[in-house]
Order: sequence, then C-alpha cells, then structure tokens
Amino acid sequence: MKHVARWSIAILGAVVFMAACEEPADADPDPEIPTERTEEAHEVDLDELGAVSFQVSCSEAVRRDFDRAVALVHHMMYSEARGVFEEITEADPECAMAHWGVAKTLYQPMWPSRPGISERERGWEHVQTARDLGPGSEREAALLEATAAFFQNPEVDEYWPRIERWANAMEEAYQAHLDDPDVAAFHGLAVMALGQTTDDPVGHNARTAEILSRVLEDEPLHPGAIHYTIHADDVTGRASENLEVVDRYSEIAPHTPHALHMPSHIHVRLGNWPEVIEWNRASAEAALLHPVGEAVSFHHIHALDYKLYGYLQRGDDARAQRVLDDALSTEPYQEDFNSAFHLAIMPARYAVERRAWEEAAELQPREPDYLEWDRYHWPEALSWYARGLGAAHTGDIEEARAAESRMIELRDVASGAGEDAFATYIEVDRLILSGRIAHLQGDSDQAVSLTREAAELEQTVEKHPITPGALLPPYEALGDLLAELDRPADALDAYEAGLEVWPKRYHSLVGAARAARESGETERSGELYATLLEVIDESAAEREGVAEARERVNES
Repeated sequence: MKHVARWSIAILGAVVFMAACEEPADADPDPEIPTERTEEAHEVDLDELGAVSFQVSCSEAVRRDFDRAVALVHHMMYSEARGVFEEITEADPECAMAHWGVAKTLYQPMWPSRPGISERERGWEHVQTARDLGPGSEREAALLEATAAFFQNPEVDEYWPRIERWANAMEEAYQAHLDDPDVAAFHGLAVMALGQTTDDPVGHNARTAEILSRVLEDEPLHPGAIHYTIHADDVTGRASENLEVVDRYSEIAPHTPHALHMPSHIHVRLGNWPEVIEWNRASAEAALLHPVGEAVSFHHIHALDYKLYGYLQRGDDARAQRVLDDALSTEPYQEDFNSAFHLAIMPARYAVERRAWEEAAELQPREPDYLEWDRYHWPEALSWYARGLGAAHTGDIEEARAAESRMIELRDVASGAGEDAFATYIEVDRLILSGRIAHLQGDSDQAVSLTREAAELEQTVEKHPITPGALLPPYEALGDLLAELDRPADALDAYEAGLEVWPKRYHSLVGAARAARESGETERSGELYATLLEVIDESAAEREGVAEARERVNES
C-alpha cells in the first residue's frame, strides 16, 4: 500500500496564520516578526510532507516512518530525517536501509556544509552495518553502494571527489531502475551537485529538470522532484521554466521550513520581492519549531537573510533593520557553514545595500565567537569585503588594503582545500575592492579594469543557493564606478547587464535610470524610474533616488 498524502493547503494559510500574530504596521516591536510563539504553532502536523512510497524492505511497522524520513531528506531537513532513521534502527534492528538513511543525512550535496572526519566515520560505520544486515532488493543495494562510494576512505579529507563517486554510482542506479521515483530524484540531485564543479552547470541543471519532469508526470506531489526542480531552475536563464512546480510546493509541506523557503529562490531571480518576503516570513517562523539539539536551526537565519534582501530591494530599511536585529539576537545557531555565512553577510548586506559606508567600515569579522570560523573561509571573507569597501569609500586606504590582504589569504586557503567555487566568489569580491582602492589612489583605468574583470569572472560561476544575491553585484559596482567617472553611457551598459541577471535590484535601477537620463535616453530613464516606483515600499521615501524617480515620472 502506498503511504502518500495530498493536501490543498496553500502558502496563504501559513501567511495568514502568522499575520494573526502580528501587530499593526506602526507598532513596536517589529510587526513583521511574530512576538509570540503560540501553543497552536507547536501542535502542527509535521506529517504533511508530500507523496513518498519507498516500499522499503523492512517490517511493516516502520514503513510509514521510513517514508516520512525519506520525504524529510528530500526537503533537505537532514537533522530531522536522521532522528527518524535512528528511531527506526531501534524499532527494527534488522532494517538495513535505516542505516543507509542515517548515512544519507550526513552529507548535503547542494549545501556548502562539508562533513568532517567524525561525520565521515559515522557514515561509513552505518554503511558497513547496512551491508552486514543486507539490503532487501537490488534497488536498495544500488542506493546503499552509491552512499558507500561517498563515505569510503573516511580518513581522507576530500569532498568533491566523494560527490563525483556518489554521482557516478547514482547514474548506474538510475539506469538500472528508471521507473523508481526516489532513485530518479536522488540521481537528479547528484547530476546537479556534480554540475557545480563543471564548466556547464546550467546544462547539468537542465538535465536534472528533465529527469525530474518524468517523476512529476507520475507523481506530481513527490517532494524530491519538486524541490530539486526548483534548485535546477535557480540558475541564469531558467527561473521561468517551471513556475507551476514552484506554486505546487506550497501545497505539500505547509509547515516545513525549507519547503516554505524554496520558492523564494525563483522569486529572487525574477525580482518578486513581496513573494520573497512572504515565503521567508513563513519559513523563518516554522524553523523555530525545528531546533537542532539546544541550538537554533540555520534554516531560521537562512530564511531571514532572504527576507532581509527582499526588504532592502524594496527600500524598506526599517523592517530590514528589525529582521537583522531578530537574526542577531536569536542564538546560539547550530555549528554549520550556513549559520556562519548568514551571520557574516547579513550585517554586511544591511550596510552595503544602504551605502552606509561608515557602518560597513566598522564591521567586525568572525562574529559571533562561538562559531569555528577557521572552517568558514568564504563567510569570513564577506565580512572583510564589506569592511574594506567601507574603508575605501571613507578614504581609509590602510584599512582597505588590510581587508584586501586578508581576502587574498582566505581565497588561497579555499583554493587549497579544493573549494574552487568559494575561491572564485572571494576573488570576484576582492577584485571589486581592489578596484575601489585603485580609484581611491586616482588610477581610474586600473579601477575600471579590475572591476570589469570581476564582472567577467562572476560569469564563470553560478550564484550559490545559500545566498539570495551578491553583497555588491560586480556589474552594479562597475556601473557605480563609471558613473562616478562621468561615463554615463558606459555606466548604463553595466547596470543593464546586471539587471539582465538580477532584475529589479534597487541600486541597479536607480543607477541605470540616472545614467540613461544623463546619456540622453529619456524614454529609457523614465521606464527605469517607473519600475523603481513599482518595486519600492511606501516607507522608502527617504531612500536615495526615490524623490527624483517620482519627480521624473510625474513630468512624463
């Protein structure tokens, strides 16, 4: 018998629930963050996870729990899934695949987290136990051996070779079991994960979407097929490919934090800021129901960073400030790359997006101190980047150079660890900072050259799914620089190039509208100003560019 579930609960229900907890818009504290955690919220039925029928070769008594655990894996709720799998190992000691499940949760292919030696050893032990117990079918054996390929030689500190071994083994499992939805979903995930190390990530993502589309034809509410399709479309040029799948996610897991968050990956790509805010409001609240031991799940701050980004693009600095305060006052977060990333970038984002350079110059890297910052090269580099930009914009060349030097060190450490994408992200930011330093020194040609190099380098990598967007997109930085150098036509080209990838960014719209006006492109300037006025919140009146946008639009 298939243990599936189909619900028609939409995201509106989650949003309405939280709206009931909010105070009026002019109240204090923040109306966007519920001030009470109601008892009703803790009584949510967490079995609403989508349609999974793994049909595991274990006792009938644990099969529904096994399906639930697999669904949680597909939702990337790995800690929660691990707990369920561990309970199954006790309830049915002969269930080999429960040990596979525990191991499966110890690596997260789309996340920047990396399993340490203890996790690798633990995963290998569970693989060995599952082998000893013996999986009950060829399909289960194929999945087990794919996970074994990841964990073999646990003493070796490597990551991407493990992903490659796992992906190759999942290819074999898929070819042998083409009609199995969970094998296909995990295979699609593996194809996409492997694509992060190739010159054609978009091609890998397109293949993932094709694989998953066949799963969705037979089971439209399969959580892995829906979730991984959204990830597959979170690359340049694919955001509009499967919008009906994005909408469907709201129906299958109305209380699962990562499920509530995922649609915003597409809405960020489309510049739909109200949707970004609403999805992540729901996700952040739901995440508080999923602590990791005594720590707050990083799903909470992951959602808050996307929410912060949405408010900043709407020019709603007051609500953005309250989201930041909420994120920083909630602690401790679980020890993880994701926690470090958002704790580093959120204060930086709040300063840089507001062009509050003095604030940026005062940022302190490696905070909070309870995290193991030596493990998190890219997050630390983001703090130094914002600090360096603040120093350069306020004329403190020594501090700017110190930040630049530390970023180079962190870039080289990331590269030495085999994390080429992280190293590239750091280098893109380093080039922008170096360009600013050159500009401060009066070398305009070098400043433009370095910043343009950053923009070209960024095109060799895709945005990492951990972030809603760059701290300062290179084409926006190039546009700002060219505008300062009184080259409005060139600045407009730069801003437009940025808007093609990241539509409706506040500062790109303002910069492009001004550059178009100064270049004599009055009609285009009016269009850009009009778009800005559509994007902003009513509270954005004090933001730079809003008054002139209203004046120009009223004139036309």
